[in-house]
Amino acid sequence: MESIYLQKCLGTCLTQGLAEVARVRPMDPIEYLALWIYKYKENVTMEQLRQREMIELEHERELAMMEQEMLERLKAEELLFQQQLAFQLELEMQEKEKQETEELQRTQQELNKEMSMDGTARGEESILSEESVDSGKTLAEISDRYGAPNLSRVEELDEPMLSDVALNIDQDL
Repeated sequence: MESIYLQKCLGTCLTQGLAEVARVRPMDPIEYLALWIYKYKENVTMEQLRQREMIELEHERELAMMEQEMLERLKAEELLFQQQLAFQLELEMQEKEKQETEELQRTQQELNKEMSMDGTARGEESILSEESVDSGKTLAEISDRYGAPNLSRVEELDEPMLSDVALNIDQDL
């Protein structure tokens, strides 16, 4: 019974200590064995502490890896969200451009209809106005179309011709 207790509690420690005493052969083997067993206990305690620290470090490393993966997923989701937002903004801009184009086409069609209606009425007026061109009116005065310039009549002045200027210079010389 005592041997079982000694083997269970001191088995590895005692055998390793006695092997160390046999190898070193100190002057006081009992004191050396006592100090060696005391140091063995410190070493075992330190080894257990080191193993616990390694387990904690491994656990913290796993948590850090999980956190890193979570951050990467969040960044990927944010990038995806920004891309979707940019795509939606682009679609909205295209829709606005399409609506503006349609509105412009409708306005242009309405103007064309008005112009064609005015054109038939003005066609008759233009025949009459061609006859009245000799009366001294400008084209802008004749045309009542939208956007036609309102230009005043410019009268030409009698300017001396180049040959007249040359003769005056020759005479001065």
